[in-house]
Amino acid sequence: MSSLLDLKSTVLRQVQVCPSFRRRSEEEAGSSGAAAPAPSQEAWKPGDGVEFFAQMRLLLKKGESRQCLPRPEVLLRSGSPAPAEPVDPNRGLRPLSLEEAEMLYEEALYTVLHRAGTMGPDQVDDQDALLAYLGQVFSSSPEEHAEALEHVRKAKAPAYALKVSVMRAKNLLAKDPNGFSDPYCMLGILPASGAPQEPPGKDQRFSFRKGSRRGGGTRDPLPAKCIQVTEVKSSTLNPVWNEHFFFEIEDVSMDQLHLDIWDHDDDVSLMEACRKLNEVMGLKGMGRYFKQIVKSARANGTAGPTEDHTDDFLGSLNIPIREVPVAGEDRWFKLEPRSSASRVQGECHLVLKLITTQRDTSMSQRGRSGFLSYLLLLDSLLQFEHRAEKPDSSSWCGELSGPASTILSLHSAQSNLSPLQLAVLHWQVSSRHHQTCSLDYSYLLGLLDDMQTHWEQSTSLPQEQEEGLADSFSAFSEFGLQLLGQLRDYFPPTNSTAIYRLEMLLKCLSKLQLFQPSFQTCPFDNELNMDIIKTLKKGNQEWFEKLLITKSPREQPAPQRLLGLIDLADAVYVDLQADYGIYASLFHSILKVDFFTLTFQQLERLVADEACTLAEELKPKLTPEVASGLFELYLTLADTQRFWSRVPGQDSRSLALADIHGPFLPAIKLWLQVLRDQTRWRLQSAVDMDMLEPADADSKHSGSATAAGLSFHQVQELWVRLAWPDPIQAQGLGTQLGQDMCEAALFYTELLRKKVDAQPGAAVEAVSDQLCAVLNDVELVRKAAGQALRGLVLLEGAGGPEGGLPRPLLSCTQVLDEDLQREARTVTAHLTSKMVGDIRKYVQHVSLSPDSIQNDEAVAPLMRYLDDKLAQLNASLVKENLDRVLEALWELLLQAILQALGANRDVSADFYSRFHFALEALVNFFHAEGQGLPLESLRDGSYKRLEEELRLHRCSTRECIEQFYLDKLKQRPMEQNKFGRLSIRCYYEAAEQRLAVEVLHAADLLPLDANGLSDPFVIVELGPPHLFPLVRSQRTPVKTRTLHPVYDELFYFSVPAEACRRRAACLLFTVMDHDWLSTNDFAGEAALSLGSISGVARSQAGGGMRTIQPITLHLRRPKAHVRSALRMLEGRANKEAQDFVKRLRELDKCMEADA
Repeated sequence: MSSLLDLKSTVLRQVQVCPSFRRRSEEEAGSSGAAAPAPSQEAWKPGDGVEFFAQMRLLLKKGESRQCLPRPEVLLRSGSPAPAEPVDPNRGLRPLSLEEAEMLYEEALYTVLHRAGTMGPDQVDDQDALLAYLGQVFSSSPEEHAEALEHVRKAKAPAYALKVSVMRAKNLLAKDPNGFSDPYCMLGILPASGAPQEPPGKDQRFSFRKGSRRGGGTRDPLPAKCIQVTEVKSSTLNPVWNEHFFFEIEDVSMDQLHLDIWDHDDDVSLMEACRKLNEVMGLKGMGRYFKQIVKSARANGTAGPTEDHTDDFLGSLNIPIREVPVAGEDRWFKLEPRSSASRVQGECHLVLKLITTQRDTSMSQRGRSGFLSYLLLLDSLLQFEHRAEKPDSSSWCGELSGPASTILSLHSAQSNLSPLQLAVLHWQVSSRHHQTCSLDYSYLLGLLDDMQTHWEQSTSLPQEQEEGLADSFSAFSEFGLQLLGQLRDYFPPTNSTAIYRLEMLLKCLSKLQLFQPSFQTCPFDNELNMDIIKTLKKGNQEWFEKLLITKSPREQPAPQRLLGLIDLADAVYVDLQADYGIYASLFHSILKVDFFTLTFQQLERLVADEACTLAEELKPKLTPEVASGLFELYLTLADTQRFWSRVPGQDSRSLALADIHGPFLPAIKLWLQVLRDQTRWRLQSAVDMDMLEPADADSKHSGSATAAGLSFHQVQELWVRLAWPDPIQAQGLGTQLGQDMCEAALFYTELLRKKVDAQPGAAVEAVSDQLCAVLNDVELVRKAAGQALRGLVLLEGAGGPEGGLPRPLLSCTQVLDEDLQREARTVTAHLTSKMVGDIRKYVQHVSLSPDSIQNDEAVAPLMRYLDDKLAQLNASLVKENLDRVLEALWELLLQAILQALGANRDVSADFYSRFHFALEALVNFFHAEGQGLPLESLRDGSYKRLEEELRLHRCSTRECIEQFYLDKLKQRPMEQNKFGRLSIRCYYEAAEQRLAVEVLHAADLLPLDANGLSDPFVIVELGPPHLFPLVRSQRTPVKTRTLHPVYDELFYFSVPAEACRRRAACLLFTVMDHDWLSTNDFAGEAALSLGSISGVARSQAGGGMRTIQPITLHLRRPKAHVRSALRMLEGRANKEAQDFVKRLRELDKCMEADA
C-alpha cells in the first residue's frame, strides 16, 4: 500500500492551465512540511464540522418549503375556533330605560293576547307558553307578570284589517271568440251578518253579479263599501294585476273574503259602476245605488239574444278570515264554480295579510311606530336567545326559538311591516348585536342577501328608516375595518375557521357597497375600497413595527440584532406566503383589492431597509459567526425576492430587495472560507471514525463516504439557494467554491489512503475488503463532487459557455475527475496486483497441460479461480468499480498469455489451439451474457494482438508472408502529407497477360540530404514472392536534388491474372534516397492491391493506359502491427521464412540509418 502514498497525478493537460489538485495539495504539503494541509483554525473554532453541517441542513430544510408557490390546503392546518373579536357593549343599540322596557313588555303581551289568524306548523300555538316566555325575556316575577297581563287584558282590543294583493291568474277559460278573455276581479268582505251559515244546496254559491233565488231563498246584496274591483286585462288567459286592496274586518272569526273573476263584455259593465260607487263611498243613498247596480246585472247563461253583452263568469274564491295564517299567506288558490252548472278552471295568486290598527298600548299612544317597536322587541329577544344558546360562541347564526319567532311573526303582521322593513330591522339589530357579542358572519351575509332581494322588489324606505339603516352600515363597516387592521390577529392564516369568518366578513363589506347608490344619504365618507386599502396598509405597518420591537429592537447592539432580524425576515416570508395563498384570493375575488401586491411591496421595502442598514453597520465588525448570520439572513431575503418572481406577471427588478446583495458580499466571501474549513474538519472527523466497512447492509461504501457525499450535496444546494444576482461576482464566488470542493475531495482521498496504509494485514489478503470499501468511497465521492460542481451552474448573463459552467470552474471539474479516476485506477491496480502471481500460475498450468487432455480440463482451474475471486469482488464493489477491476484483470490475463506464448517456441498446434480455446472461454466469462464487460472492450487492444499471435502461430510460412502484405494493405497513414505522395497509373493487359505500371511523379518527399533536398528513386515490386517467383523488382532513375520528382516511367510485369486476384497480391512502391557514398535512405512506402486494378477486377473496353485515371498513394512507414507476422517468421527455421526475413532486415537497416 506504500505505493499509493507515492502516487503523483500526471494529468497536465487542462483548460486555462489549471494545475492538478493532487499536485497542488502535494506541493503545499511539501512546502509546509506536512503531509496534508489542515483546515485553518482562524476562520472558525476547531471541531468536527458536525454542528456546522447540521445548521446547513436546517437552512436547506427551510429552503425546501420555499421552492414553489404556497397552496391553501397546505397553509390551513388548524380547525380550532377562531380568535375572539373585540366586542364592545357600547356599540349595540341604546339600552332601554325602565319605562321603555315596561312599555315594550306591554306591547309584546298585547300582541300575543290579540293574535288573529291561523298559526303555522312551525309556530307555537300555546298562548300561555308564549306569555310565559315573555315573562322570562323581560325578567318579570310571577306577580309582576300577572299584573301586566291583567292590565293588558283590560285594554281595548285593536281594530283588524285585511290587506289583499291580487297578483295574477293563470289558465282561465276562454270566453271570447278570439280564444281569449278580458278578465277582471271583484272582491270584498262578506260580513258575519250577511254570510250564510249553510248554503241551501251544494251547487249554490254566492256571487257579486247574481242574487241567489234558487230553492226559494233570498240574499241581500253585499254592502257597497266592501266591494273592490281590479283593472280589465284584455285578451289574455293569464292576467297580471299586481293590485293591492285594504278591507276593514268587523269579525275576524266569521267574516270571509270573496273574489269573483269575470270576463268583461259590456260597454259599461258592473265593474265601471262599482268604480263610480267606490269613488263616492260614504255618502247617503249609496246602498240604494248599489242595489240598482246589482238588479241591472243579468244571470250568467240566462241572457237572451239581445243580451250577449253580459259579463261571463270565470271563477270565484271564498276564504274565511280566520284561516289566514298569522304570518300572512302568499299562494295560488284554485278557482271554484258558483254552481254545478258553471264550468271554471285556473288559479289565482293572492297575498293576504291580517293586520291591526288602533292598538291600545302605551307605545302606540305615544306615537311609537310598529317599526320601532319591532326593532326594540327583536333586540331584546336576540340578546335573550344568544345568552341562552351560546353566550361565548361566535358561530351562533341567530336561530330563534319557537316562542321568539312566533312572537316576532305576530308583531310584524299586526304592525303591517313589509318584507323589506323586516329585512332591514333584522340587519340593524343583528349587526349591532354582533359588535357586542359575535355572531356568525354567514348569518349576517344572509340578512344582507335577504334585504337586497326585497330592496330590488320594493319601493324605497321612509327617510328616517333609511337613515337608521345607513347608520348601521357605517357602524358595521367601521367595525369590519377595525378587524382588518389587525388581520393576522383575528384571522390567522393557519386557522380554517378564522379564514372562513374573514371570507364572510369581506362578502358582507362587499354587499354594503352594493347598497351605496340606493341611499339618498351616503353611509360612507369615502369609497369603502379605499378605506379598506388604507386600513390594510396601516395594519401592515403596525404589524411590522410590533414584530421589529419584539425580535430586533433598534436599541440593541448590531450583533445581537442580527439573530432577531433573521427571525423577523423568516416571519415576513411566512406571512407573505399566507398573503399569497390565503388572503390574496379572498380580497381579490370579493373586493377586487390586490392585497398581495400591496402587502408584498410594503413589507419587502421595510425588511430591506432594516437588513441593508444592519449589514452596513456590521461590515467593519465581520467575524465568522456574524458572516454565518448574514449569510442566513441573505438567503431569506433572496427567497423573498424569488417568491415575487414566481408570481405570474411580476417583475422583481423594481423591488427594494433587487440591490440588497451588495452590502452582503464581504460576509458571503468570509462564509465561503468558513465553509471550506468546516468541510475539511467534517471529512477529517468522518475518516477518523470510519472502520472502512460498509455503512449498512444495503451499501458497499463506508460511512465517511456518505458524510462526504452529503457535505458536497449540501454545499451545492446552498449555492443554488444563494443564486447570487451579479453575474461577474457569481462567477468568482462559484469558481472559488468549486476549487475548494475539489481540494476537499482530494483531501478526503488522501485521508483514506493513509487510513488504509495504517491498517494491519492490508497487504496480505488477496482481495481486501478494506481496499474494496476505499475504492467504492473514491467512486462515490467522484460522483458526488462532480454532481455538486455541475450544480454550480452559471447564472444568466455571465460570460461562460451557454448552459454550462464558467471556464475556470469547468477546468477544475475536469481536473478533479481525472485525478479521482486516476486514484480509482491506482487503488484498482493495487487490488489486482495481489492476484498477478495466482493468474500467472494458472496460465502456466494451461501452457504445461499435455496435449492428451481436453481443453476445458486444462482451463478449468483458471476459470474456478477467477469465479471465486470475482464473486468476492462482485459482493464488495459497486458496478463502476467492478468494471474497473474486470478491465484490469482482463489486461493481466492477456499479458500473462502473451508472455506464455513468447516463452514457448516450436510447440505443437494443439498448444495454440488450447490457448485459443482459453481466450474465447475468458471472453465469455468476462462478458457474462451482457452483465460484465462489453464485447467491444474485451476484443480491443491487447486482445487483438493476442488473437493475431495465436492465428499466426497456426499459419504456414507462406500464410504468414501473405499476412505481412495484407497488413501493409490495411495500413493507413496517420498524417497524409508527412512522408509525401506518389502518383501512379496501373492497368492489366489481358491479351499480353502483363501488368502495366506507370510511375508518374512524387511530391512533398522528406528532405534526407544535408542540403534540405533528396535524390529520390522508386522501387516497384510484386508480392508476396511465392505468388510471383519469376518476377523481379524494377526501379526508376534517380532524380537529383528535388522533393517533387517527375518520373513518367512505364514498367511491365508478365504475370497471370489468376495470381493477381489472390487476396494478398499487391504492388509495393518503395521510395529511396540515393546516397553516392553510403547506404541509400528509406523515404517511404505504399502498397496497392492488385485486385483493385482495372483489368484484373473487371475488363476495360478500349482506350489503353492513357484513359486510366492516376492514383495518388500516400507514403508511410511500417507500423508495429505490421511486424507481428514478421516476428512469427523470425521464429521459424525453414529457408523460405529466413530468406524473407533477411530481405526485410536489409530494408530496416536503411530506415534505421535514416532515423
